[in-house]
Amino acid sequence: MNTLRIGLISVSDRAANGIYQDEGLPALEAWLTEALATPFEIEKRLVPDEQPMIEQAICELVDELFCHLVLTTGGTGPARRDVTPDATLAVADREMPGFGEQMRQISLNFVPTAILSRQVGVIRKQSLIVNLPGQPKSIRETLEGLKDAEGRAKVPGIFASVPYCIQLLEGPYVETNAAVVAAFRPKSARRETKG
Repeated sequence: MNTLRIGLISVSDRAANGIYQDEGLPALEAWLTEALATPFEIEKRLVPDEQPMIEQAICELVDELFCHLVLTTGGTGPARRDVTPDATLAVADREMPGFGEQMRQISLNFVPTAILSRQVGVIRKQSLIVNLPGQPKSIRETLEGLKDAEGRAKVPGIFASVPYCIQLLEGPYVETNAAVVAAFRPKSARRETKG
C-alpha cells in the first residue's frame, strides 16, 4: 500500500529563531488528523523567511522524501520578507492557479485584505504544493471552506479537490472525513469503500 506522505513547512523568522512558539505546524497536523480517513505520515520543517531555505525544504520533501502533498504556512503577504510564494514558484514544474484564487475568495468573506495574499498552488514532480495562510483560524477556513448553519459547504474549501489531484498525480487514493471536508472526484475516479 502506497502510504500518503504529507510535508508541512512553517515559514516564520520569529518562530524559527525561538522568539515565539510556532502555531502553524500544530494547527495543520491537528486539522489533517481530523480531516483524513486515510492513514498518513507527516514530515515537518520550520524555516525562516529566507527564499533559499524555503526552496530547499520544499525540494527535500518532494525529491528525497517523496511527499504527495506539501503544505506551507506563513510568508504569503506583500511584505519584503514574505517570500514563500516566490520560493514555491521557483521550484515548481507547473502552476495550479485555482488554489490561490479559491483561498483568496474564501478569505474575502472575512477580511478585505485577503486580496493582499500571494498564496499559490503548484506541482513539482509527483507532489502538490499549496501555500496556506499563517493564522490557524485562516488555515482551517481555507481548507474546509465556508459552511452554512446546517454544516453544508457554501463555498468549497481547497482540500475538497486535493485527494483527486493526488490521484491524478498517481499518488494514493485519499479519503476524507466528510463531516470536516468532503473530497470531490468525478464518478469515474471513485472507488468503492470497504464497509
